[in-house]
Amino acid sequence: MNDAESSGWRARRSALLGVLLCGLLYFAAGSLPAPANVASTRPNIVFILIDDLRWDEMDYPFVRLPNLQKIAREGVRFRNAIVTTPLCSPSRASFLTGQYAHNHGITDNTDRSPRSHALVTFSRLLQEAGYETAFLGKWHMGVDDTRRPGFDHWVSVKGQGQYIDPEFNVNGKRVTVSGYFTDLLNQFAVDFLKQEHSRPFLLYVAHKGVHPDMHQYADGSVSDPSASRFIPADRHKQLYANTPIPRRPNFARPPRDKPALRRPVSGLPPLGPQTVTDDETVRNRLRMLAAVDDGLGDLLRVLEERKQLDDTLIVFTSDEGYFYGEHGLSVERRLAYDESIRIPLYMRWPRLIRPGSAMDHFVLNIDLAPTLLGIAGAPAAKDADGRSLLPLLRGQKVPWRDSFLIEYFSDTVFPRMTRMGYQAVRTRDWTYIHYLELEGMHELYDLRADPYQMKNLIAAPGARRALKSMQQELARLLRNSQ
Repeated sequence: MNDAESSGWRARRSALLGVLLCGLLYFAAGSLPAPANVASTRPNIVFILIDDLRWDEMDYPFVRLPNLQKIAREGVRFRNAIVTTPLCSPSRASFLTGQYAHNHGITDNTDRSPRSHALVTFSRLLQEAGYETAFLGKWHMGVDDTRRPGFDHWVSVKGQGQYIDPEFNVNGKRVTVSGYFTDLLNQFAVDFLKQEHSRPFLLYVAHKGVHPDMHQYADGSVSDPSASRFIPADRHKQLYANTPIPRRPNFARPPRDKPALRRPVSGLPPLGPQTVTDDETVRNRLRMLAAVDDGLGDLLRVLEERKQLDDTLIVFTSDEGYFYGEHGLSVERRLAYDESIRIPLYMRWPRLIRPGSAMDHFVLNIDLAPTLLGIAGAPAAKDADGRSLLPLLRGQKVPWRDSFLIEYFSDTVFPRMTRMGYQAVRTRDWTYIHYLELEGMHELYDLRADPYQMKNLIAAPGARRALKSMQQELARLLRNSQ
């Protein structure tokens, strides 16, 4: 799409949404006066969370994401950003609380308890510290769409929501809006930014993209994952047409050294070349990401027009990765391999962050809550497991973690993942995965010799010392996170 087409599309979209959203008045309450003790120098925060976006997809040479690339060019990129539970709901709760899933208690995608209404999130603490707070998008911790504590403004959907003509809960009023979910969500975000704000604000935008469209039933279960659809906006459906997709060396390789994945599953073929993510599915996911990037561009323009861009910390990240056929895997994602646990993480705020910088430290999703609270000058969360990234952003040489915990709690959404709960530890050189319900199926990988995690050394005599060390490190991490 050229510049003229892009400008025309934005004008048509704005006109349409102006009519569709007129009268909702979801920010009609306006901004409250700022408490006297709130410092005017604290940044606004725009937190953008994508669903299932891998860490490496923006590096494909043919991908055009000018606004995300602007954030990277003018901010910092964390090249080893990790989620501690590679599953949507637990990961989202970890971002908000700074806690591991075994501490915050959101352990699967189908939780129907009121647990997520009780989380002590960084949004609640920012609100208490004087921030105006807004949540827009897919909450997906508990399947209901009602407002959670810590947000002055609330726009959400039940469960997964749907891409075409979604129903939103807009501050307690449910309304079906015609259009494409990502574009509608972006317009809600633009509308919020255009409001007058007498206090610093947190705008939390949680996209459904690039997750597939899956029907979620009232009991939290979902439709057949194999029937999932990746639905781009109409304007992007021909983007990247016929472009070949880069593949990693472990693509389509049957998991010969992974007994947990070699177990026969009724109705499913063995993992291998026939179970990979095909090129067109990958292209559709990247087309869906293009709509996210369009919206990011709109947000940047509004902030710049209002002379707030450099006074706003922008965070862009994802709740987990996705398999494109590595080890023959596709929809399963939940595993402790790089393709699932590694995520993109970009930040821009020129008052603190050096433009064009990159960091290779192990940074976890549980680090975001203490970081944002520290930047805002708000009290720290009492029970956070993560660490503030502020010293790293300031360029300070501080001791940093050289290992981290990954955990997953078995669920029943994907048949291949039944009884696959695990605890794992990762260092620069090794990955150790301990399955909690499967005997004799644990895994150990030497990442120096085997960066694609294809050769399981769990029974190799030469790896016994490394295995013992990793078992001890896993025990230490678990002990320190209780």
